[in-house]
Amino acid sequence: MILRPLPRGGALPAPLLAELTALYASQAEFHALSGDFPDPSDIRPEQVEAALAGELAHPDAEVLLAHVPDPGPDPATDAPPGERLVALAVTLAHHPDPADPDPWIGLLMVGAAEQRRGYGRTVATLVEDRFRAAGRDAVRLAVLDGNTRGTAFWTALGYRAVAHRPDRALGRPCTVLRKPLRAPGTDL
Repeated sequence: MILRPLPRGGALPAPLLAELTALYASQAEFHALSGDFPDPSDIRPEQVEAALAGELAHPDAEVLLAHVPDPGPDPATDAPPGERLVALAVTLAHHPDPADPDPWIGLLMVGAAEQRRGYGRTVATLVEDRFRAAGRDAVRLAVLDGNTRGTAFWTALGYRAVAHRPDRALGRPCTVLRKPLRAPGTDL
């Protein structure tokens, strides 16, 4: 798997935007819970582009696109030949609250057709590795109340609840999870 940052600024190429829209649209159940889109069953390219631009408006944010090898190139995508987009992660290197020292994973989304293949776990590990390499001690994320699959996923990866509070963006109730980032091969 390869993680590539989404470039900042400018319009997204139409084929990449189509691929990202398909990824977002495949997760209508999550978007119904989050309320991020007016009609989760009809997510439009311009809505996805605006959502991604909103994420990247924060200077410490990064949108990481996860690609895997694909036996045949898809001429309808902007991914390099022989790869396909399976997931994305939105990260925040520094939380807006100065009392919070940890970086955050704001979103990890795997295409519905790509789930149960280990891609989510791999993206999470790669993101953790990036933060670890940057000298960070832990990472946090928030799981919306009602997202039982999300909670199960993150706790299986070693994240533990540290708080329950409304999210900063829309005031939605969520559980804040945290995972210490230890050097690979250590037990402590």
